[in-house]
Amino acid sequence: MRGTLYIVAAPSGAGKSSIVNAVLARDANIALSISFTSRAPRPGERHAEHYHFVSAAEFERMVEAGDFFEHALVHGDWKGTARQSVEPQLAAGKDVLLEIDWQGARQVRAKVADAISVFILPPSREALDQRMRSRGQDTEQVMAQRLAAAREEMSHYGEFDYVVVNEHFAVAVDEMCAIFTASRLRRDQQVARHSRLITALLAE
Repeated sequence: MRGTLYIVAAPSGAGKSSIVNAVLARDANIALSISFTSRAPRPGERHAEHYHFVSAAEFERMVEAGDFFEHALVHGDWKGTARQSVEPQLAAGKDVLLEIDWQGARQVRAKVADAISVFILPPSREALDQRMRSRGQDTEQVMAQRLAAAREEMSHYGEFDYVVVNEHFAVAVDEMCAIFTASRLRRDQQVARHSRLITALLAE
C-alpha cells in the first residue's frame, strides 16, 4: 500500500518545526523529508538534519535537471524537496511529511491530488511578533520583512485541508496527531490495509 503524503505549512514563528518534531517523536510511521536550501545555515543548524545546504548555483543545476518534487524562492533563498527524498518512501508504504511553504504546497497538490495539507496559525499577531523576536537572530529590517512575509503566508490558509492554531503547544501536537490518525482510518486506506479481514468477515 502506497504511503500518504502530508504537507505542513505555517508562517515563520508559528511553531511549525517544534510541532512537527514533537509529532515525529510520537508517530514512528511518518518520515520527515529534509528540504534543500540555498541559504546559509543558522546557528545550531546541521547539514542533512535540518536542511541539505547547497549553493544557489548547485540548487539551480538541480532545478534544471528536474530533481525537485517542488521548489520555490522564499525570502530570497531557494528551498525545495528532492524527488528522491519522497517517492521511494511513498512507494515503500511509508508516510512522508513535507514541512514547506504555501508555494511549495501548491506545487505538490498539483502533482499529488490525495496529499493531505495542514496549515498552522499563531494565536495572535502579537504572539507571532514575540516568537520571531525571541530568536534574536535578525535585524529590525529583516524582522519587518519577515512579518510582512508572514501576513502574506497566512493569507493562503484557505488552500489547506486542516488548520491548527498553536495557542497551547501540547494541544496543537495532539490535534496534528489526530489528523494523521483520522487519515489512516479513511475507508480506502482501511480496505487496502485489512482486505483479508474484510473478505473473511463478508464470506458466506
